[in-house]
Amino acid sequence: MRNKRVVIALGGNAIQQGKDATAEAQIRAVEATAESLAALIAEGVDVIITHGNGPQVGNLMLQQAASDSPATPALPLDVCGAMTQGMIGYWFENALAKALRARGLERSVAPIVTRSVVDPNDSAFSHPTKPIGPFYDEAEAQQIERTTGYVFKEDAGRGYRRVVPSPYPVAILEHTVIRDLVAHEHIVVASGGGGIPVIDTADGYVGVEAVIDKDFAAAKLAELVEADMLLILTAVDHVFVDFGTPSARALEETTKEQLEAYIAEGQFAPGSMLPKVRAALQFAESGHDRVAVITSLEQALAAVRGDVGTRVRLAATLQQ
Repeated sequence: MRNKRVVIALGGNAIQQGKDATAEAQIRAVEATAESLAALIAEGVDVIITHGNGPQVGNLMLQQAASDSPATPALPLDVCGAMTQGMIGYWFENALAKALRARGLERSVAPIVTRSVVDPNDSAFSHPTKPIGPFYDEAEAQQIERTTGYVFKEDAGRGYRRVVPSPYPVAILEHTVIRDLVAHEHIVVASGGGGIPVIDTADGYVGVEAVIDKDFAAAKLAELVEADMLLILTAVDHVFVDFGTPSARALEETTKEQLEAYIAEGQFAPGSMLPKVRAALQFAESGHDRVAVITSLEQALAAVRGDVGTRVRLAATLQQ
């Protein structure tokens, strides 16, 4: 009987906390995250780790634009996505090895630069919505728009961020490699930033200027590698309805029908909790006895044990 297989979708605070974007600060954040993940791995869980890269790829794109010249031409967004996947994978490779060694465990960690196939006719290409990079005030955003042609939108009252298309991932090209590695008990870091968005052409796969939602990519990857659980880690222990009101209520065991009713009521913010809830539903619907859990990084181990978090299952499974 194989170990429980869990795909973990890490939130942004797992890599960068606050405004300090130095490599040293991000490595410290990754090392703290690795401690929580190592506790999970030490329990005998096989994990595939996915993560965001919004701040990192946004900063890299700004660096590319600032140094753009005939001698050093700026690289496109898909290439910058690949670069940040490798960078963050490298940080996790070192941090997990360190955390596991402290527990007397020696496990290999394999970061995989991952491509996600998207439909070139996806309507997202006409309506950029995915924020990347740091926040700016309105004057700064307008200045960058004039010099780069980037599109900026106000983000939840916190300032302005660049937005790019966010098409839906229809396939993860490296999923068979990832599945084989996990079957041999290797720890895999994959689908960083939702994977590099590519389209299938007559001449092969070609990258496009977009960023895929990391939670949807994690759900697709979890389906393809036949995971038992999708663990979406964020800043709170549970998903709430009536959030921010006196009647706020944490969701624990819930079903597709219940969540779809809450979505119809507008209970979940489009830019934060809604995509996580939709990704959890996507995975729960992908196969019998699959469960998605939304909780905080600090509660990851307890969530896998079934003690905490918002757990999403098919209604038929929940009733058994």
